Amino acid sequence: MTLMMIYRPLLEYFGPQNWWPMQRGFRPPEWEVCLGAVLTQNTNWSNVEKALSNLKASGIISKQDILRLGENELAELIKPSGYYNQKAKKLRILASFNGKVTRNNLLSLWGIGRETADSILLYAYNKPYFVIDAYTRRIFSRLGLVQKDSSYEELRHFFERNIPRDTAIYKEYHALIVELGKRFCRKKPLCNECPISHFCESAPSGDRDECRSRKFPKHR
Repeated sequence: MTLMMIYRPLLEYFGPQNWWPMQRGFRPPEWEVCLGAVLTQNTNWSNVEKALSNLKASGIISKQDILRLGENELAELIKPSGYYNQKAKKLRILASFNGKVTRNNLLSLWGIGRETADSILLYAYNKPYFVIDAYTRRIFSRLGLVQKDSSYEELRHFFERNIPRDTAIYKEYHALIVELGKRFCRKKPLCNECPISHFCESAPSGDRDECRSRKFPKHR
């Protein structure tokens, strides 16, 4: 079993995800990705959308707007995303960054970890860094392809070694992993409904057999 053998049925089942999810209206568009990458830390995307809507409604659409705004005012606007005081500080630090956008430079900023940095690099700047998140670890350890306790860097290098070095595939694959994790490969998995359970070492054998024989509708 290869990583592309997992990718193809996911793409067929869910259809193209066309990530990053954008509201539009932020300047430049890359800045919206940076905002979302920080705001999504420790929360779900629906809360991020509320925070982004608050910013846009208040005319806070650029780095300069963030820096002009007081930290307490910024925290109030992004409150729906949780950890808003910390995130306000992180956003102001990121907005004030004027260096070359490299992984090392992003990781040197307070509050920017590996997942956040790689999300910014891949989705905002189209650089080939595969994003690893909790869904990736859960799904691929259940599939038996990685160890559950593998480090972030071990997982990232595993993906980057085993799929084509193509940012379009990196973006789509990561988005499909998120969709699979949200809908089927949950903490309590729905193996009998999962479109790739026939690959999965952790799925009950009956569910694997059913998945092999079932034809799933496309783009659900």
